[in-house]
Amino acid sequence: MRRFYIEVYRPYLSPYAGDIWINVNSLDVHPDIIESLAELGIVEVRRGYIPASHAVRVKKLLRLRRSLGVNLPGATVILDLLERMEMLEEE
Repeated sequence: MRRFYIEVYRPYLSPYAGDIWINVNSLDVHPDIIESLAELGIVEVRRGYIPASHAVRVKKLLRLRRSLGVNLPGATVILDLLERMEMLEEE
């Protein structure tokens, strides 16, 4: 059985005290994919860490790519629309 560990890093990375930062290497995602997502402005990466909320976005994005067979920009558009729909439903 494989064990996964999440590293949490907090100090001085974000102006928001409640943010939890996760090591990119603990996501079980190739670092080049994370780098591509950062270049597209989908996630924020600082010193090898991303916010936990962005880690959730990455997992959703990769699941969309895998299940729908769309490319990265297409999955990004779908994810953005889904998040907007969730926000509207909450209102």
